[in-house]
Amino acid sequence: MSSVRPWRDIARRQSRQIMVGKLPVGGDAPISVQTMTNTLTSDPVATINQIRRCEDAGADIIRVSCPDVESTAAFKQIAKAARVPLVADIHFHYKRALEAADAGAACLRINPGNIGGSDRVAEVVRAAKANGCAIRIGVNAGSLEKDLLEKYGEPCPEALVESALDHIKLLQDHDFHEYKVAVKASDVFLAVSAYMQLADVVDCPLHLGITEAGGLIGGTVKSAIGMGNLLWAGIGDTIRVSLSAEPEEEVRVGYEILKSLGLRTRGVRVVSCPSCARQGFDVIRTVAALESRLSHIKTPISLSVLGCVVNGPGEARETDIGLTGGGNGKHMVYLSGVTDHVVNSDAMLDHIVELVEAKAAEMEAASAEADSAVPAE
Repeated sequence: MSSVRPWRDIARRQSRQIMVGKLPVGGDAPISVQTMTNTLTSDPVATINQIRRCEDAGADIIRVSCPDVESTAAFKQIAKAARVPLVADIHFHYKRALEAADAGAACLRINPGNIGGSDRVAEVVRAAKANGCAIRIGVNAGSLEKDLLEKYGEPCPEALVESALDHIKLLQDHDFHEYKVAVKASDVFLAVSAYMQLADVVDCPLHLGITEAGGLIGGTVKSAIGMGNLLWAGIGDTIRVSLSAEPEEEVRVGYEILKSLGLRTRGVRVVSCPSCARQGFDVIRTVAALESRLSHIKTPISLSVLGCVVNGPGEARETDIGLTGGGNGKHMVYLSGVTDHVVNSDAMLDHIVELVEAKAAEMEAASAEADSAVPAE
């Protein structure tokens, strides 16, 4: 089958690129996945432990709340321990921004118009420039400025975009351009429309999110619909899936959204059937066990797990490793799309895990060899 599939192409909006710590955001950089800690930042041990779990899940950027001086005091220790850039969310207090910038924040989450006057904006900009911090402007439909609500009567796309442009101007007036912007709403239609309008009038990177999306299932669906539409249209440079769930779950869902659109590849992509009476093994529990046991794999690998031979062979031909259910407790294993051997039910789970781990090691070794063969400039 031809690898050229133009109907899969997504033409990304061309934004200018900024740096969040050492991570490029925007331009041709990969779309980054972000989450936020929910521990008390004043407890550095708990916060670092949660950051480590998020890093292991693949988080590219992690936001940390800094509402008080105790939090910014602990932030320095947290930032030193983190392996990814941290965004300090300073709420409305500009002094927390100054402290967080000095403590090692790679980015400040701040709305310049909400911290009280041009002098304070100038102070924050000076601190950001001195410490190499980016700034993330975060407009939210639930906290729009009073004058915009009076002007438009309710949160609407035009109000969110106008708010974003007002905050952007405050930074540009102080010759600061290392910023990215979000215009979030819990209403999918409102958020998507606002982002589409904003994308047409600014060139900065955009941070996507459907805010207050809900629990793990409902929030995942809302986020996939909203952000999926935007990403499919080429809009978005960083994403955060806002769930009432542990932050590492936000990271996993974020990657699944990007993987489904072919925008990022990380870990095992499982193709599995919903199961039915034709299944030759317990598909539901097998897939759950495989996802758990293969969560440590970072190399992009595709695995199909199909309960019978109706759609199984066709799906297996499109994946690196495939499994289809057969009769009498014997199931067919496919390698690189080709039927290879049979495995019994009692050995099936361990066998598939071993195959995936071996394939990942093989691909990692090949990648390392290819990198070593590239001559140094």
